[in-house]
Amino acid sequence: MMTGITEIASSISAELKRRLPKQRKTQREKLALLVSTMLDVRSANLMDLAAGLPLEADRTGALGNAQRYMRYQWIVRLLGNALVVSDAVMEPFARDVLEQAAAGGEPLCLILDQTTVSDRHQMLMLALRWGDRALPLAWRVEQTDGAIGFATQRALLEAVAPWLPELARVRLLGDRFYGTADLIGWCQEHDWDYRLRLKGNLVVFDAAGKTTTGQCAKDRVYCLTDVELTGRRPHRHHS
Repeated sequence: MMTGITEIASSISAELKRRLPKQRKTQREKLALLVSTMLDVRSANLMDLAAGLPLEADRTGALGNAQRYMRYQWIVRLLGNALVVSDAVMEPFARDVLEQAAAGGEPLCLILDQTTVSDRHQMLMLALRWGDRALPLAWRVEQTDGAIGFATQRALLEAVAPWLPELARVRLLGDRFYGTADLIGWCQEHDWDYRLRLKGNLVVFDAAGKTTTGQCAKDRVYCLTDVELTGRRPHRHHS
């Protein structure tokens, strides 16, 4: 029997088939059903999803908690399937929205941000700023209670970079976790503009000597020209 969730899942499955014609049918239908359920329950919590997932009871007619556990295991197996690669699924959708965003000639504003997803896991996400919204493009999840490091940041950026329209200008936005010499250097190598919040303890080298970003803030110096940061000294024309 068709429900609202299964009807939406059917539409999502058709769109996945159009954009990913080589995707396996079973993977496509399961992924579409899970996405549709998430839209309905408005939660990423696996138990909430299990409660809303419109799957038939098993052959024994399991009900209540047992049936919910069966649905939970169905979700866990799908999410743990190494053949379901989020980058591959997101790429055609991301390319489409990036092309639309670049059509007006304005820079593509990409937002790098980290979110806590569980007691043990953090998610690093790269999103496109679209008006007042942030549209997720790709993400990485790591087991850590601190900031996800540059190696993962670089891997995420390098996964998305080939999706960008040719000749599109890019501006990377990031909070204080991302104002590092490594990330600034990466942006410069790829000719990306950047707006990254700097920590106050970064050393600033200029023609007059050296100071720190914190001291610059105290002195109300809001624009620096021809400076280098930290021992790595990535060159910055303006700061």
